[in-house]
Amino acid sequence: MTPSLTIGIEEEYMTVDPLTRDLRSHIQAEIIEKGKLLMREHVKPEMHQSVVEVGTCVCRNIKEAREELVKLRREMIALARQSGLELAAAATHPFADWRQQEIYPDARYHTIVEDMQQVARANLIFGLHVHIGVEDREAAIHLMNAARYFLPHILAVSTNSPFWVGMKTGLKSYRCKVFDKFPRTNIPDYFPSWGEYESFVNLLIKTHCIDNAKKIWWDIRPHPFFNTLEFRVCDLPMRVDETLALAALIQATVAKLYKLYAANQGFRLYRRALIMENKWRAARYGIDGKLIDFGKQIEVPLRDLMQEYLAFVDDVVDDLGCRQEVNYIREILAMGTGADRQLRVFEQTQDLKRVVDYIIEETQVSLVQPAPQGARTHP
Repeated sequence: MTPSLTIGIEEEYMTVDPLTRDLRSHIQAEIIEKGKLLMREHVKPEMHQSVVEVGTCVCRNIKEAREELVKLRREMIALARQSGLELAAAATHPFADWRQQEIYPDARYHTIVEDMQQVARANLIFGLHVHIGVEDREAAIHLMNAARYFLPHILAVSTNSPFWVGMKTGLKSYRCKVFDKFPRTNIPDYFPSWGEYESFVNLLIKTHCIDNAKKIWWDIRPHPFFNTLEFRVCDLPMRVDETLALAALIQATVAKLYKLYAANQGFRLYRRALIMENKWRAARYGIDGKLIDFGKQIEVPLRDLMQEYLAFVDDVVDDLGCRQEVNYIREILAMGTGADRQLRVFEQTQDLKRVVDYIIEETQVSLVQPAPQGARTHP
């Protein structure tokens, strides 16, 4: 069965007080309730009350995904402003303290906090999840095996979390290091078949490690309820164009790997431990680092590897109608990732509040008109 390669995008935003620039719980401002009335199932709370998640419909192509995501971002920015808040897109807040954040009053989140305690409470991070439609479960597991190799490359281009609790971390994606305190995260092992994957999941359920496969939080996973491959490795970027570029690259990656799979041309599989070496480099250095080319057994600058990566998927992007979006990856390489740009603002100002201002501005790029004259915005 040829996969549909549909696209679904989920983004997790932070709600920011425009005066203090700190996180503020959206529940008090009723953004979630207003959002559900306006956008129904497309908006939902996350574990911390200063986090709000939106999700697109199932989109047939990247053009539909663009239309959906621009609309969702625009509506959430408007709702936040109605409540005296600003919406911001980054994978960590530059100085917010997780110890001061409230947990959303939901039984599911209560269970997670009870189970994982401080690890869960400290998980104040914001991610981008991209779903690609792969209806054949056997094909999905083989595509997951192969796609694992590209996860560090994708992460490097998405990096947008250089600060944590007011500190410059030295990493381009500190979100990774916060989240990997959770169990069942990071790069998965590869599985010889869908049956072996199912046996793994059933063993975890039988032994009360999890109650369902949604509590497997790998950087890529077969979604337990939808017929999709879900890519969870990315930091949340600032600009909508960055999100769409990553989603298009991910879709093209799955399409190219399926093309090889259908032609019985295998893509070499590498051990989790090796790919984790590259993930560390991506999180630490972003697009300015070097990853390991395991085939050649040498280090290669990430920027060079991305050119090879774009060439690898080039023969499928026109059929997918996503060349414009995939080409934006080169724009990210030129201007820097969100992490690079946050760090530049901090170097120029030495003021993390100005970094928050910049994140808010970038979140709104090409989405919203300027605030009405006389309306209060962040100083």
